[in-house]
Amino acid sequence: MKTLPTLRQLRYLVSVADHLHFGRAAESCAVTQSTLSAGIQELEALLRVQLLERRTKRQVVVTPLGEEIVARARRLLADAEALMDSAAAAAEPLSGPLRLGVIPTIGPYVLPQALPAVREAYPDLKLFLREDQTARLLDLLAEGRLDVALLALPYDVGEMRTLALWDEDVVVAAPAGHAFAALDRVPEDALAAEEVLMLEDGHCLREHSLQACALTRRPAGNESFQATSLNTLVQMVANGLGVTLLPRSAVPVEAGAARGVIVRDLTVSRPARTVALVWRPAAARQRDVALLGRLLQDHAPDGAVLHQRR
Repeated sequence: MKTLPTLRQLRYLVSVADHLHFGRAAESCAVTQSTLSAGIQELEALLRVQLLERRTKRQVVVTPLGEEIVARARRLLADAEALMDSAAAAAEPLSGPLRLGVIPTIGPYVLPQALPAVREAYPDLKLFLREDQTARLLDLLAEGRLDVALLALPYDVGEMRTLALWDEDVVVAAPAGHAFAALDRVPEDALAAEEVLMLEDGHCLREHSLQACALTRRPAGNESFQATSLNTLVQMVANGLGVTLLPRSAVPVEAGAARGVIVRDLTVSRPARTVALVWRPAAARQRDVALLGRLLQDHAPDGAVLHQRR
């Protein structure tokens, strides 16, 4: 039989690739720097390739071949963790560590209501949260650095599995003195002539909103005012810089009456996005995902249209 790398050696390699620093990598693995360095040297000797270039005693860069090996190591470690998760999940549902990713246009408006109920129902669950844009969260899922992510569809998630939770629409937010304030609902074609402020590229809500409004061309939004958060968008609207589109779940938090912003439905209301849990097809925690999905649905925002439970 071939002599195979150990999971410990692979973990050392991945940690060095993450930190690009021997000292910090050793600290994250809870070992001495000499132990970590010896493990890397043993791995390189076993594979007969150079994985790292040591530029100083502590700083390092990963070789091109090393990058490929690191990617494979991440998948192997993820599979090993899934094996342990499968055994643990068979004994206790939603227990132990669970790494949940969430996008910024969902997390602040959904999790504060849902997480207390999750903790109460499953006190042995140790939930770790990571907020980031969709593309980055999918990369972390594929690398095994997240177990599940709370995302908005439609989005190309590749081979990942999905559990749709609910649909939600978007509403128009405008300055308090805007002409839209006199309307009960805003016609979709009225947006085409407005300065529509949007999130910067990379936020899927940008395209979801445009598609939901059936706009055949991008509004006359000022691209120099692209925002990184919904809160920033609302502040810009309150200062008279334009109008924007918000997911309905964000309205209670971001567009209260005291902010100088009015909110109106569109004339034709259609779902802008589907909020869903996404995870790796080979992951062993499908039951945990289903349980988490039910709890999230139990605390879905007002106006959400729930999908049928599995």
